[in-house]
Amino acid sequence: MSAERPTEQRRFTTPQGFLLAGSFLITLGSFAVLPYMSVLLHQRLGLGLGTVGVVLAVASLIQFAGGVVAGPVAARIGLRRSMLVALALRTAGFAAFVPGLTSPVLAIGALLLVSAGAALYLPANKAYLVGGSPDADRPRLLSASSSAFNAGMALGPPAAAPLVMGSPGVLFTCVAGLFALVGVGHAFLPREEAHPETVASPEPTPGEPRSRLSPFLVTVVSVYAFMFFQHYLALYAVPRTSAGFYGVVLMGYAALLVVAQPLLAEWIAALSYPAALRWGFGAMAAGMAAIAGGGHAGIAVGGALLCVGEIVLFLKNDLEALARSSAPPATVFGRQRLAAGIGAFASGVVGGQLYAAAESAGSARAFWVVVGLQCLLLPVLLMYGGRRTARGRSEPRAETASRPGSG
Repeated sequence: MSAERPTEQRRFTTPQGFLLAGSFLITLGSFAVLPYMSVLLHQRLGLGLGTVGVVLAVASLIQFAGGVVAGPVAARIGLRRSMLVALALRTAGFAAFVPGLTSPVLAIGALLLVSAGAALYLPANKAYLVGGSPDADRPRLLSASSSAFNAGMALGPPAAAPLVMGSPGVLFTCVAGLFALVGVGHAFLPREEAHPETVASPEPTPGEPRSRLSPFLVTVVSVYAFMFFQHYLALYAVPRTSAGFYGVVLMGYAALLVVAQPLLAEWIAALSYPAALRWGFGAMAAGMAAIAGGGHAGIAVGGALLCVGEIVLFLKNDLEALARSSAPPATVFGRQRLAAGIGAFASGVVGGQLYAAAESAGSARAFWVVVGLQCLLLPVLLMYGGRRTARGRSEPRAETASRPGSG
């Protein structure tokens, strides 16, 4: 029987397989459009860059912070219905872009609809994927989900490039049709009674007390550190190499992410939370240092190291958030999305000031050095704060236990 168990754990159920395929198609469609949104709003519809920035910031805020709505919605109407509502919103949003190509108001409204659908869909999708599965299967399922999403992110922009400026109406029609088809498929998923949402949180192993680190706070900090790379690598790499080389780095990054995360999932799950922070932030710090070195090799190696850091931290944060919470998974994943949004916002605000200061000082490399130092210091501060919290909580318990009649 033990010989059969590993084989069973590696097999996806039919609903899980459909969700993974759907995750790829959904992200493929989304990233066929969203990376080009600033160009469409500015060049085709004539919006000023300041206005475009505000629109994209609001859309991002809805997409990330709106994830906290997914939990209450799923609790009221169920995970499958939440995903159907989310896909209906996104289908309507992409369809509205067709007449919106001549109307800024319609285009902005369409983008906000798409963002609202994304906020509702992802927490419900992940919750349905892990619902009813053993805790030991969560790393495999979440890493496979991340790989599916990242594969779509990698292939979407090049797939849409021939149409995005010449025939955007055709592109938006195709994307809306794709979302409609995926939505129809979701209607045939089993109901939650056959695919329960809530899984009991595991008890800590005796002799191995769980770290007091907060997954929400660690996620904020992880995304904050990572988004410096996401936001500013193009600004740094393209003038020093070429746009073509930068594109190759991004494609290689996505390919490594898709392949490596499932391979590393069990190892990441077995790491303690402090060890995961040391590995993840250490890889990010080394990656920032390599990028600071400049040149083709430094940027490529830095990208690979940042990829390892992302894989370790992002997966471990989700696993820890699930394990520590008695809330339904959709609520947990919604909170994680909110944390990611806070981190991305903070990184955007701080990063712009840091990069401007580095450039004015005549050394953009100093930006990556400073970010790398942050990656070394942040886990130390997080773990120190976690120990302080643990001590603070243990002392009142000791006092309470000593009071007469407290038992």
